[in-house]
Amino acid sequence: MRERNSDHRRPGKPTRRDDRKPFDGGQIGGKQFGGKRLGKPNAAPWRSAPRGDGPVVLYGWHTVKAALENPQRRFHRLLATENAARRLTEDNVNLPIAPELLRPEDIAAIAGAQAVHQGLYAEADPLPSPELEDVATGGIVLVLDQVTDPHNVGAILRSAAAFAVRAAVTTERHSPEASGVLAKAASGALEYVPIATVVNLARALEELRELNMLLVGLDSTGETDLAAMSLSAPLALVIGAEGKGLRRLTRVHCDVIARLALPGRITSLNVSNATAIALFVASAKLAAPV
Repeated sequence: MRERNSDHRRPGKPTRRDDRKPFDGGQIGGKQFGGKRLGKPNAAPWRSAPRGDGPVVLYGWHTVKAALENPQRRFHRLLATENAARRLTEDNVNLPIAPELLRPEDIAAIAGAQAVHQGLYAEADPLPSPELEDVATGGIVLVLDQVTDPHNVGAILRSAAAFAVRAAVTTERHSPEASGVLAKAASGALEYVPIATVVNLARALEELRELNMLLVGLDSTGETDLAAMSLSAPLALVIGAEGKGLRRLTRVHCDVIARLALPGRITSLNVSNATAIALFVASAKLAAPV
């Protein structure tokens, strides 16, 4: 479904429907604030930050709304257009911080010209990284072996949220920060799928095995069709990087390397598409009666 964007206006010429009153402040989610006059924003204290050191950037309707509804998020700044603030009021979203009302073009100046902010932009603390023992209790966990493209990781997390994945496991290095482009591509999934960040993926796989997880690596050259396998929970699906796939050390730590048996001429897919199909297959098998 296409995300609604009600804030596409000609720069410098904000418009309102005649039958709607101008937004003049008031109460949003139980918080009272005055209607600030729209104007130029203050300079952002940060545009990006090193992983785990400083706030992350969130923009887009679904991304920011889901974050606002997550009590674990700690916000430093919230920017909104009049229309977006009104929609938050209509959706009864409880705001942990009063928004600064700005024009769409002023938010774009902060978020970046390529950022589709849809009237909302926020700066918040990163979410905490859970322990592996806390997420390996059942269901499916995704393990990402140096998947570096933020669009792909965001799309993977979105699919993970759709299939109720327990968590995603990534490495501190060679993985994108859960901010900006990734957060927008995830469309709110950052708030629903915990991300466990580890230093050494091979050791993390060993720990998951000790926690009785079945470790299934996914590769187009896998010896076993995922749909034909006998799967059991807790299950870890290990996903390789774009292009190079699973690293050798990652492969040897998996219990089995499986493939998606595709009927067409092309047998390898974009990593986010392949992950979505694998989640569908695995979820269906785990849900099927024994």
